[in-house]
Amino acid sequence: MADEMTIKDLERVVVRFSGDSGDGMQLAGSIFSNLSAVLGNDISTFPDFPAEIRAPQGTLSGVSGFQVHIGAKKVFTPGDKCDVLVAMNPAALKTNVKFLTPQSVIIIDTDTFAKKDLEKAQYTTENPFAELNIHNQVIEAPISSICKESLKDSGLDNKAALRCKNMFALGLVCWLFNRPLEHAMHMLQNKFSKKPSIAEANIKVLTDGYNYGHNTHASVSTYRVEPKENKAKGFYTDVNGNLATSYGLVAAAEKAGIPLFLGSYPITPATDILHNLSKLKELGVITVQCEDEISGCCSAIGASFAGCLAATSTSGPGVCLKSEAINLAVIAELPLVVVNVQRGGPSTGLPTKSEQTDLMQAVYGRNGESPLVVIAATSPTNCFDSAYMASKIALEHMTPVILLTDGFIANGSAAWKIPSLKEYPAINPPYVTPEMQEGWKPYQRDLETMVRSWAIPGTEGFQHRLGGLEKDYDTSAISTDASNHQKMTLTRQAKIDYIANCIPEQEVLGDKDDAELLIVGWGGTYGHLYSALETMQKQGKKVALAHFQYINPLPKNTVEILKKYKKVVVAEQNMGQFATLLRAKVPGLNVYQFNRVKGQPFNVLRLVEEFTKIMEEK
Repeated sequence: MADEMTIKDLERVVVRFSGDSGDGMQLAGSIFSNLSAVLGNDISTFPDFPAEIRAPQGTLSGVSGFQVHIGAKKVFTPGDKCDVLVAMNPAALKTNVKFLTPQSVIIIDTDTFAKKDLEKAQYTTENPFAELNIHNQVIEAPISSICKESLKDSGLDNKAALRCKNMFALGLVCWLFNRPLEHAMHMLQNKFSKKPSIAEANIKVLTDGYNYGHNTHASVSTYRVEPKENKAKGFYTDVNGNLATSYGLVAAAEKAGIPLFLGSYPITPATDILHNLSKLKELGVITVQCEDEISGCCSAIGASFAGCLAATSTSGPGVCLKSEAINLAVIAELPLVVVNVQRGGPSTGLPTKSEQTDLMQAVYGRNGESPLVVIAATSPTNCFDSAYMASKIALEHMTPVILLTDGFIANGSAAWKIPSLKEYPAINPPYVTPEMQEGWKPYQRDLETMVRSWAIPGTEGFQHRLGGLEKDYDTSAISTDASNHQKMTLTRQAKIDYIANCIPEQEVLGDKDDAELLIVGWGGTYGHLYSALETMQKQGKKVALAHFQYINPLPKNTVEILKKYKKVVVAEQNMGQFATLLRAKVPGLNVYQFNRVKGQPFNVLRLVEEFTKIMEEK
């Protein structure tokens, strides 16, 4: 009975695992997230990688983090602050102190808090908690020593044994939140299926961590986050944005009945898309790891000409290199999906951090008048739908489509109900038909949609050439005529503009009829902006949210929405690119801006504070 009384029920909790980049914090966090999803909780995760590939052990620049928000009901962000911080060394404690609240519980490995460890982390005293002004509950455990003792008869050397200490921390966290270990054990067995001795060692240490908390009671209460919402029936999995993007491309190719081709070059944080798709050859997926970004895009264009759903994946620096090839797809009017997983810039900038700074590059970043479609995914799970719709638009409208995700949603994960492909709209490319053979020209097009017909090489009677030089509107031959160039420029623009008729109208959430403030966002900031909306509504404020997924063209009702509200604030992780675009598209529009470029997600409480100031401004 006494044990039962120490268990506190919570609506939601945020756990942050942190340590050296070699301490396995991403694995521990991923397993805890998956375990929580299996038990019916909603989750939102944020892996926070260090910028350096392998910084010196114990230093501030080498700290790797993984944050997970677990909810009894729906959660939309990984959380601003953490309720539990696992700090495997002094550097992890120091870099993550900003995420603590006065009520946060801290778990540390006391074996890593020796004087030399404190010096590496640039402490000036031998009392890190006093130096950082921390007065929280602390679970102190000699994790490294226990791991070595626990595995002394396993055949593993000390170095290999210490690699298991992340599982001790995971076991301790599982005890703290009354999580059964069976599912975690199963995950470890699957991960190390080819190395059973490693799996056995990790499972033993995991159990030791759980028992350490249980047997010592660790002088803190334990917690429980019981699911309180009935999820729709179906199969669920924990999916990150890059994996969902990969699946979305595969689903679109399957729906269209054509092969999927990915031409790519490795780049953080987009590389996993190439890795994911390279494992799906049995589904007819073709992947080529090219020698550079340019050839990755050009190979995809060749595959598109040959009749594939063609895609290329990259990040901002890669889009710079691909821009000339993307322009070729624009003027050749070939379908192409360009996935840009945005990261911090400029140049190589902050490779492992997240921003929304490639919007203008996506819309305008090519030479000449070069219109194409731009879509922005809003969450890890929405990456599937966005990739599917990007593919559908590219194939049906014969145009390149840039799909913007970002490092936050690409690496972050959420519980995802695996959809049925029957629920998704058909994809019908504008193939040539036998009746069109007489007098057919490559740039012959539908006069309403301005979409040209697609002739797959080898189709009898439809031999043709495409290229990067301007073509005559009527004959499809190369043309340098001034009036013709004007006409073709307007035609390519009209084709993109027409797509506004084929996408959903923009939805407004919250107090859409009488809001005193309209929050506008786009892309991967949806969860934070929606959470800010909910918080402000609970405070009695009249607020609405218009979060854009379709950037170019904008939804047809965009002007109507933006002119309806007295005050509009555009919040984005750049210096105002979407605000600038909206001002250009909506003459006379006056908007407030909230801009942050820190490589980190928005802070919900900060958003609420700033939006409230705008509402109170006279």
